[in-house]
Amino acid sequence: MNRTRSNDRFDRNRSADAAAGKGGSRSGSTPRRSGGHGRRPAAVQGEFAPPRTITRGLPAVDSFADLGMPEQFLAELGRQGVSAPFPIQGATLPNSLVGRDVLGRGRTGSGKTLAFGLALLARIAGQRAEPHRPLGLILVPTRELAQQVTDALTPYARCVQLRMATVVGGMSIGRQAGVLRGGAEVVVATPGRLKDLIDRGDCRLNHVGITVLDEADQMADMGFMPQVTALLDQVRPKGQRMLFSATLDRNVDLLVRRYLSDPVVHSVDPSAGAVTTMEHHVLHVHGADKHATTTEIAARDGRVIMFLDTKHAVDRLTRDLLNSGVRAAALHGGKSQPQRTRTLAQFKTGHVSVLVATNVAARGIHVDNLDLVVNVDPPTDHKDYLHRGGRTARAGESGSVVTLVTPSQRRGMVRLMSDAGIRPQTTQVRSGDEALRRITGAQAPSGIPVVITAPVAERAQRSASSRRRRRSASATLRAPVRKSVVRAAA
Repeated sequence: MNRTRSNDRFDRNRSADAAAGKGGSRSGSTPRRSGGHGRRPAAVQGEFAPPRTITRGLPAVDSFADLGMPEQFLAELGRQGVSAPFPIQGATLPNSLVGRDVLGRGRTGSGKTLAFGLALLARIAGQRAEPHRPLGLILVPTRELAQQVTDALTPYARCVQLRMATVVGGMSIGRQAGVLRGGAEVVVATPGRLKDLIDRGDCRLNHVGITVLDEADQMADMGFMPQVTALLDQVRPKGQRMLFSATLDRNVDLLVRRYLSDPVVHSVDPSAGAVTTMEHHVLHVHGADKHATTTEIAARDGRVIMFLDTKHAVDRLTRDLLNSGVRAAALHGGKSQPQRTRTLAQFKTGHVSVLVATNVAARGIHVDNLDLVVNVDPPTDHKDYLHRGGRTARAGESGSVVTLVTPSQRRGMVRLMSDAGIRPQTTQVRSGDEALRRITGAQAPSGIPVVITAPVAERAQRSASSRRRRRSASATLRAPVRKSVVRAAA
């Protein structure tokens, strides 16, 4: 999220990368070609050349006060500790607030959520949604990102009396349908669950005038493209579209050409550019020593996210760490949404010090003051590397990304780093090494097994909730009995 004290630490360069390209059709039909604007230059490393902005965009601003947003937003920004716009916010908000389509690229943690969220909320403020018919839609690839976007925007929505609904899998679809039935101006959704609600008749998109796609490249990578295009074909044809992402590759090209009309294009930095406050380390380890090395890193003072490839590997490492005395918890797609939400909350508060995760945690998770990310299993794609690493060094803070590499993985890691545009520091380490301690803070674990229990406040809340449910159930059971007794007496 964008809860920052100041944005002054960021490069204030707001130049929009515009290149020759094609216009886009807003109707959802076959993309039309716009003539006379030159040929699209060759893309680099799989990226596509963004379309040329035909209508010149408004200049960037240095202050939220220069944007003409509701006064309530300015007050809330102050309460949230946001003092000045991030580059992507200052560049895109002047245009999105007047209804222009926007194509924005910025690294993770660069402020994209408020860049699209404030514009959407400001333009909908004062309107009221009918039951089942939202006015604004934000599509995201994962449940965690949906919840983070909702949490980030809710204070601003409340300021202008807008209702928000979060629509994701793993939660009660009946409860989500009930929220939509009561009316919600803005829906934050993952594509699959939103499609389910539409199929049930619980949601209609024909009133949606502003649509946002956040992390569109990941939605494409996860196979959501057919669902995304089907949903975009249902919103108002001449509505506003905003597409924000940390990377813009050829998978996103279809969405840009088909759904964005004369967009204002802004890129904070190249998608493969490394955050300047982030250190990258490749640690060469022997396979037989990898587990011990991983355990010592996990036992460090301070929190760390550790990424592995599979759910089974995540669960196995989590058990081993707990048995070694490390307060670890697992996060992957096999967990229910309440479990995932609880685990993230415990990690953010420090109740859990090690989050062991699959790529489900590579986007949409913001944790303040997280200074280390470890790729226990190296990613196979440079975009996954960048997004995993993006959990640290956010909002101008510093952090390190460490990747454990066995001899058979070295060649592939060299290629991945080249694709990512990163020159890491490479070190040969073993468990117990001084170099390992210096780079990661590794130390020997206590060896005393631990069990992660819910914090006292959470247990008390659950107990109170359980008592309320029992009283409600008891009252429901007693009511028919009283009625039958009355009828019998009559």
